[in-house]
Amino acid sequence: MSSDSRGDYLIGLMTGTSVDGIDAVLVQIGSGEFSLQSTLNLPLPADLQQAVLDLCQPGDNEIDRAGAVSRQLSLCYAQACRTLLEQTGLKPEQIRAIGCHGQTVRHRPGDGGFSLQLGCPDTLAVETGIPVVSNFRNKDMALGGQGAPLVPPFHRQLFARTGQRRAIANIGGMANVTLLDGDTLLGGFDTGPGNVLMDLWIRQHHQQPFDRNGDWAAGGQPDPMLLEQLLDDPYFRLPPPKSTGREHFHGEWLARQLPDHYDAQQVQATLADLTARSISDALADFAPQQLLVCGGGAHNRHLLARLGHYLGIPVASTDSEGLHPDWVEAAAFAWLAWARLEGQYGNAPVVTGASREAILGQVTLP
Repeated sequence: MSSDSRGDYLIGLMTGTSVDGIDAVLVQIGSGEFSLQSTLNLPLPADLQQAVLDLCQPGDNEIDRAGAVSRQLSLCYAQACRTLLEQTGLKPEQIRAIGCHGQTVRHRPGDGGFSLQLGCPDTLAVETGIPVVSNFRNKDMALGGQGAPLVPPFHRQLFARTGQRRAIANIGGMANVTLLDGDTLLGGFDTGPGNVLMDLWIRQHHQQPFDRNGDWAAGGQPDPMLLEQLLDDPYFRLPPPKSTGREHFHGEWLARQLPDHYDAQQVQATLADLTARSISDALADFAPQQLLVCGGGAHNRHLLARLGHYLGIPVASTDSEGLHPDWVEAAAFAWLAWARLEGQYGNAPVVTGASREAILGQVTLP
């Protein structure tokens, strides 16, 4: 593979709220063109994963712990980049930039809010010899926005179709939706928990990282009373723009609402329905004709079936549109890095609530 005039090579890196590994992609982007060239998932070392999860809740000695984790993460990011280059035969000087989202450990939208992603861009740039674009969220927040979700403009670029009313659901640890009416981006927001509670619950009861295909949930019956209680959380009634994270939806949040006696499999089935119902309820006013799903949740067959049940419309993976669901978000941050270098706006005020469009991201040179 060699660089040509059709576009630039960029790398996109993403570690999401599931904290299960680094998604890395090498893409080629030109004016109106986008192509996926190579992909990689690099699992995080177990001790680093736990250190990240520990930092997602307030605790002692946070600054020292966060500083060390930030450097460690960047060394892992650099390894992912080097592996991508080995896979493609490209050299660092052929890569225009790395778009590195970093690992979110705190997202506090609202007045005076901020969003903190770990991952040292200087370390990554020095280790790879490639410019790094990072810190994508805080400019939007400085303009009064939520700083999230940032992927809807990329969804529009790839998945908008004239005459079709589509919703895109990105189901990672949290879930967010993009609303597309033809070529028009009408909105987008976080709907609430995606996989985070289901992952936590099966890890707690079966020591498995996730419910493969949703098989455990599929073998149980949801508890209607518990489902309605969970859906009574004020977040689900907030109007967009809105965003959320592990700060809100976590194990203690769930534990507070469980009855004294419960069936663990029934709780898992209820958590799957919580994700499906909250997405379905959030899309009710938009009334899409089709739902495309990306993120880890796209592999949960039971969850896709429940989404179809509640929405009553076709539900498919973004694979059906040419981009595998595992790589959409990492590809979005490669695209956002490209937009930064091109001087193009990266946010969508109709999504985040920012007072204006803005060029997102900070550039760190090697």
